[in-house]
Amino acid sequence: MTTRTRILTGITTTGTPHLGNYAGAIRPAILASRDSNADSFYFLADYHALIKCDDPLRIQRSRLEIAATWLAGGLDVDRVTFYRQSDIPEIPELTWLLTCVAAKGLLNRAHAYKASVDKNVEAGEDPDAGITMGLYSYPVLMAADILMFNAHKVPVGRDQIQHVEMARDIGQRFNHLFGQGKEFFTMPEALIEESVATLPGLDGRKMSKSYDNTIPLFSSAKDMKDAISRIVTDSRAPGEAKDPDNSHLFTLFQAFATPAQSDEFRSELLQGLGWGEAKNRLFQLLDSELGESRERYHQLIERPADLEDILQLGAKKARAVATPFLNELREAVGLRSFVSQVQVATSTKKKVAKAARFVSFREGDGSFRFRLLAADGEQLVLSRNFADGKTAGQVTKQLQAGQPLDVRSDELSFSVWLDGACVADSPAFADSAARDAAIEALRVALTPVQD
Repeated sequence: MTTRTRILTGITTTGTPHLGNYAGAIRPAILASRDSNADSFYFLADYHALIKCDDPLRIQRSRLEIAATWLAGGLDVDRVTFYRQSDIPEIPELTWLLTCVAAKGLLNRAHAYKASVDKNVEAGEDPDAGITMGLYSYPVLMAADILMFNAHKVPVGRDQIQHVEMARDIGQRFNHLFGQGKEFFTMPEALIEESVATLPGLDGRKMSKSYDNTIPLFSSAKDMKDAISRIVTDSRAPGEAKDPDNSHLFTLFQAFATPAQSDEFRSELLQGLGWGEAKNRLFQLLDSELGESRERYHQLIERPADLEDILQLGAKKARAVATPFLNELREAVGLRSFVSQVQVATSTKKKVAKAARFVSFREGDGSFRFRLLAADGEQLVLSRNFADGKTAGQVTKQLQAGQPLDVRSDELSFSVWLDGACVADSPAFADSAARDAAIEALRVALTPVQD
C-alpha cells in the first residue's frame, strides 16, 4: 500500500487576503490537495496572529476572510483537514512539552528574534525592548503545529525554512529523551516550490500588508480596477516599446495568464502598448479569473454560521488525530494516570513478556476512558465514555480475563462489545487487511501467555 504524504500549511490571520497570498500559497495548496497521494492539513494560524496583532476585531475579521478565501478558491473540505489552530487545544499543550526540551540557544538564533534585537541595538535601545515571549517562542509554536500531525512536507517561503529545521531539531530532542527507541515525531521537510509566484505589489516591492502595497483578492471590481491603476510603471509613452521583463505589471499578468496570453501580452508591450491599456488588460484578466470565486467568497462572508460549522467539523477531524497522540506523549513524559498500567500476560520463563497496556484518562467533561495499546505501542482501541472510573476499571478487568472476545467489524474499523453493549472502538484503517491485522493483534494482546 502506498503511503500518503502528509502536507501541512497555515496562513496567519492578520489581514485581508491579497493576490500575493493567493498566487503564492492558497492556489498552489488547493491544487496540491487534489493529489490522491496527498493527506493535506490546512489551518488558520490565529495563535500566531496574536504575536503580530493586538486588535481583536482585525483578527476576528481576518479569520473569517481567510476561511472564506480558501473555500471560495475551491478547497474541498471532504478531501482535506481544514481547521483553526485555536480550536485544537492539544497544540498549545504540545507547545509546552516542546518548550521544555527546546534549547534557548536554538531560539536565540531565530531570524525574526535576531532581526528585532539588531534593530533595537542600531536604535540605541535595550536589545530586548518591545520583544515579547510570543515572538521569541514563535518557532516552538510552529514546531507544535507541524509535529502534532507528523507532517512530512511543509510548503514555506525561504524565510521560513529555518523554522522547519528548528522543528526537526526540537522533535529529535524529544524523541531522544522520551522515545526509548520509538520515534514519536516524523522529521518534517521544508517544501520550496521555485515555480510558485512571489508577486510584486503596487510599488514594485514584494506584495505585503506590511508595505501597504497589496491588491485585495476579492475586493469589488471597481476597487480592484482602482488598485491596478496605481501600479507603478515607467514613463514610456504609448507607442514606445516597453520592457516586459522589468515590468511589475507584466509579472502580475503572467501569474494569472495562460502561456499563450502571456506571449501575446509580451508582444504587445514590446510593440508599444500604452500603460493605461495594459492596466486595463490586467484588470480584465483578473476579473475573468476571479469573478466566480469572488461571488462565492461574498456569499460565504454573509453566512458566518456555515463557515463556523465547516471549521468545527475540521477541528473534529484534526482532534481525532491530535487527542490520542497527545495522550501518548503525556504518558511518555510521565504525566500518567495513577491507575497502574496493567500487564496482561507474563511468563516466568522469559524476561520479556508479551504485554498490552491499558491507559486510563479523564476527559474534560469529567467522563472516564481508556486506550488499549499493543506491546509495540500501537493503539488498538479507544473506549467509550464512562460516568466513573470504577466502571471503566471493571470493563478493563473483564477484557483482561481472557474470555472470548465479541468483536464486530464494519468496512474499515471494528468495535468491542461486552454484555450486549459496545465498550470500545478502533480507529479507521486504510483498508480491510489493516483492519483484520489489528483485530488479530487485539486478540493476541488479550490472550494470556501459557507457561
